[in-house]
Amino acid sequence: MAERRFEQGEVATRLLAWYGRAGRSLPWRQTRDPYRIWLAEIMLQQTTVAAVIGYFRLFLEKFPTLEALAAAPLEEVIDLWAGLGYYARARNLHATAQKLIAQGGHFPVSVAELMQLPGIGRSTAGAISALAFDQPAPILDANVRRILCRLFALQKMPRSVQAEKQLWVWAETLTPQLRIHDYTQAIMDLGATICLPRRPRCTECPLETLCEARRLNLVDQLPLKKLKQPIPLRHELALLLVSDGKALVRRRPTKGLLGGLWEFPGLEVAETDPVEQIHRYCAGGYSVRGISLLGQARHTYSHFRLEIDFYRVELEPEGAVAEQADHSGQWLPLAALMQLPLHGAHKKLLTLITASKKSSSIN
Repeated sequence: MAERRFEQGEVATRLLAWYGRAGRSLPWRQTRDPYRIWLAEIMLQQTTVAAVIGYFRLFLEKFPTLEALAAAPLEEVIDLWAGLGYYARARNLHATAQKLIAQGGHFPVSVAELMQLPGIGRSTAGAISALAFDQPAPILDANVRRILCRLFALQKMPRSVQAEKQLWVWAETLTPQLRIHDYTQAIMDLGATICLPRRPRCTECPLETLCEARRLNLVDQLPLKKLKQPIPLRHELALLLVSDGKALVRRRPTKGLLGGLWEFPGLEVAETDPVEQIHRYCAGGYSVRGISLLGQARHTYSHFRLEIDFYRVELEPEGAVAEQADHSGQWLPLAALMQLPLHGAHKKLLTLITASKKSSSIN
């Protein structure tokens, strides 16, 4: 690991000057409202700015205040979040809003107090404290982690305990005592627009002459990366159960993977023939007229890949019987499915429905 080759405050001075010229104009900038800053920071966890902007505006239209968010049903919050991913964030957002309202409706200022709220770790707490309250709180999100690994030529796994401690020390040391709001935005912008994971724009970087990785020709090697582990593959069946022109959809339990989102009924693929498996599944209360394969969709999560075979199952026109057979779902007209906040994997199945007339019956 290289020694620091610059004076205290030089990084902040350069970043602030660069930010004044090149800082991004984003909907959550130019505000010190902790509600808006917190909302943006939660949305930006593991998500790109481009993906967040539309959701941020929608949330503010629907829930303009902390009070409005706390008063909303959790299902309504999850429905609005649909498509943004990492759905525990939506549940934590709602839980935090309710907790803050119960405590008087004010955001805490300190990092330690902010970290007591659901879904807020040290870096997110630092961002809220710095951006909303001008507290000299360091941050260490993915962008800042990458910048520091290159700036100091850290040749250790960045998530190791030793490296993590060192990175937080550097982050705290570089954070100035003045213009903290702008510095925090600047270092995030640098990682998002210049110090990129691949093909960083080093010649445009205000820290180029200070960067040890640049001097040692290690920019492309840092931060060190873990060897990728094989991602397991899961195979599922999803069913478009159709009765009287309506299809059955279900809301997932609010806890767990994709909690609170809508989906089609489904089951894991067994070793038996899928049509036989579907018949057995329906035997508990549905009278099947025909089964047709609509197609297949693929979706990748952080820890596994998913392949879904999507079948249309025509039921006898006995809607009341089908309704009683599954109290956890709702029967909706097929056209209404297009506006339903399905989770990402099942949203891909919607395009297959329009092609259903081309499918042949395989009873």
